[in-house]
Amino acid sequence: MRVTLYGRPGCHLCDEAREALQRVQRHTPFELHEIDIETDDELHKRYLERIPVITLDDEHLFDYEVDEQALAQRIVYREGR
Repeated sequence: MRVTLYGRPGCHLCDEAREALQRVQRHTPFELHEIDIETDDELHKRYLERIPVITLDDEHLFDYEVDEQALAQRIVYREGR
């Protein structure tokens, strides 16, 4: 499972989302990737007003905040546990 956090430096909501993702990751393993939207003009235009944006294997899950329980359930469901 690959969870991606789209954000940018200095974004306090992105920091909070990262912490939430790390909490979930402790008991529900997944790869965490972070993408700085400021390094790509298209991503910046698409996500600036919505960050943080969270995806699971390229499926959009959350904007602004992470629902930790929903994320864990989605990962477990995808793994077939």
